[in-house]
Amino acid sequence: MNSAGVNTMQDLPTGHNVSARKRTKSRLASSGAWYAYLFISPMVIGYTVFLLIPIIAAFGMSFTNYSLLHESGYVGLDNYQKAFLNDPLFWKTVWNTLYFSAGLIPLNLLLALGLALLLNRKLPGIGLFRTAIFTPVVTSIVVWAIVWKYIFATDAGLINQLLQLFGVKGPAWLYNFDLAMPVVIVVSVLKNVGLNMVIFLASLQEVPAMYYEAAKIDGASRTRTFMNITFPMISPAFFLALILTLIGSLKVFSQIQVMTDGGPGTSTYVLVYYIYQQAFKQFEFGYASSIAFILFFLVLLLTILQWNMRKRWVHHEQ
Repeated sequence: MNSAGVNTMQDLPTGHNVSARKRTKSRLASSGAWYAYLFISPMVIGYTVFLLIPIIAAFGMSFTNYSLLHESGYVGLDNYQKAFLNDPLFWKTVWNTLYFSAGLIPLNLLLALGLALLLNRKLPGIGLFRTAIFTPVVTSIVVWAIVWKYIFATDAGLINQLLQLFGVKGPAWLYNFDLAMPVVIVVSVLKNVGLNMVIFLASLQEVPAMYYEAAKIDGASRTRTFMNITFPMISPAFFLALILTLIGSLKVFSQIQVMTDGGPGTSTYVLVYYIYQQAFKQFEFGYASSIAFILFFLVLLLTILQWNMRKRWVHHEQ
């Protein structure tokens, strides 16, 4: 009994020490968690104040006729009904937005892929060409649009001056109903093609060289090598570039506002520009909010569609 009693008395302090250690670790873990929350709190607060709350407020505003020019109140789905059924200009802007996307996306992706294939070589000075093509990506879009606006100017623009050297009278590029949108598309492609080029270039450099060596031994042509080896291997990167370019094209605004201001007429009205006009020119914030959420669901729908179609052509390494 004495020995048992001694053992019992010895166990009590041991158990107490274990419990104390657990409490100490718990405090340290709790302290570490608070440090983590402290470090991420600026981002969380900024995201909540400047993004999450405005999005919720705008969604609620889309069900009102909130305006700075008249009394406001709840109108339910009237704004959405007006957009879909009673506003021809809304459908014009939807068409122009899709037209811009349909022109920009294939041109951007094909040009970026072609440049990546050309620059995926170990040649002297190749880094200079890569830098030159990527530089417009980090250039201010407003500055870029202003420069190109002067380049495409009717009388003193560089393009028309060059055409005059060959005896050709250049058109009024930005004042022509048929040419204004294609010009904006070309300018937008040249601005952002470097980003997709870098994505493709990084992916191309990850393709194992042994695949190309095997294709060369089998006598495969360059076209067949590209279709059966290169493109399947870089298809995840191509899918990423496609999604990013699609979303960016649907949100186009700055180059439209700077270069054409929606004109001539409404030929270059796009959804974001129309939202800007309704909110900050007409002061119809309720209607502008409804169009903004229509654009959000359009982006969401097209992104989900692309995501579901990826299984048909995007190949992943197993």
